[in-house]
Amino acid sequence: MKGKDRVKRTKKGEKKEKSNQGKVVQVIPAKQKIIVEGLNLRYKHVRPKKEGEKGQRIEYPYPINVENVMLVCPKCHKSVRVAYKLLDSDLKGRKKIRICRKCNEAID
Repeated sequence: MKGKDRVKRTKKGEKKEKSNQGKVVQVIPAKQKIIVEGLNLRYKHVRPKKEGEKGQRIEYPYPINVENVMLVCPKCHKSVRVAYKLLDSDLKGRKKIRICRKCNEAID
């Protein structure tokens, strides 16, 4: 997964969200997790700091395991597995691109 990819959740979470698709905000490769905009939202309760101020609940996205999401192809708009293809380039030898397995179009 890369940043700004559109992904679809394959497993249901604890809460039933309105949508099961979103855009990748951040990738955490060390933990094999990603943060998706609008999915797996949690609340953080903030206490009032000054007198007369109200406390509030801040909603923020929580990381999801990479195994529980699939990439959505921008061409055919279906959730797909990704194939890789090596292309010859002039500068560094070979370049690896991602390809949709359903429509055989380049994703990058």
